[in-house]
Amino acid sequence: MEVHVPTRLLVEALVRTDLTVDAGELYTIANLLDMNDQQVRLCIKRLVAEERFVQEGRGRKAILRATGSAGRAMGLDAEFVAHAFRQDAGLAPWDGSWHLVGFAVPESARPARDALRATLTFLGGAAVHGGLYVSANPWETYVEEHARHLGILDHVTFLTTRDLRRGEETDPVALTGAMWPLAEIAERYDRLAAVAQPRLARVEDPAGLTTAQRLTIAVELAAEFTRAMEPDPLLPPELLPQPWPGTRARTLTARCWSSLQKQEKQDDGGLRLFTLYGGMSLLDRSRGGGL
Repeated sequence: MEVHVPTRLLVEALVRTDLTVDAGELYTIANLLDMNDQQVRLCIKRLVAEERFVQEGRGRKAILRATGSAGRAMGLDAEFVAHAFRQDAGLAPWDGSWHLVGFAVPESARPARDALRATLTFLGGAAVHGGLYVSANPWETYVEEHARHLGILDHVTFLTTRDLRRGEETDPVALTGAMWPLAEIAERYDRLAAVAQPRLARVEDPAGLTTAQRLTIAVELAAEFTRAMEPDPLLPPELLPQPWPGTRARTLTARCWSSLQKQEKQDDGGLRLFTLYGGMSLLDRSRGGGL
């Protein structure tokens, strides 16, 4: 199955553990993915302008170095991914609590209000009514941090309850199905599994695979994994249809990345992608904590 890889994601996927990207490697993989050099140059220029990377050198001999903000963003993504794998492993059971956030931000702070709403959606919240969002996960720390950064914390209210009802419906599973687009999310994971399955067969029998081909597979998986994970509210398994497609898709992807990581040359430093995600699987039961 063909995978579309955004140029920006290609750059981020090729960040190594020392937070650098080899431009020569970047252009080579981009060409294998049918991207032209001009696309790559423009993307690098945008990332540098956004201060997510600094560039040392020129052309294919350049080195891109991720800034602190880019590194922190990758770490936050990894935290959410780790939580998903803990859920898959049965290590993050739902305690029955719903976490609600309400806000009444004045029109004079409309940009901040819009930014907060986008953050609540990104964190997996579902709109209950205008200005009121709910999550099945404890998200207060993330919401408060963002609201404080926006300068609107005084306009935000936090509430936790075990008694949520919509009309006459009180069943948590039914409420979940009504508030979140589960069929759409499951479809994205079905596609991820369809992408990961044949690539897993290739990387577990890697005869004839070049380094560039292995990296291309890693980037394709990262692109599809991102498409599946970004809209996923990471609802507890107790609230989802079973078997949940996300569990199988994430397991296949983690197996691919783990196999690719083992095949990397030790002196290459390794992709940060593998370090962040490759070791996560249903067999990794040592992780704890929450979202």
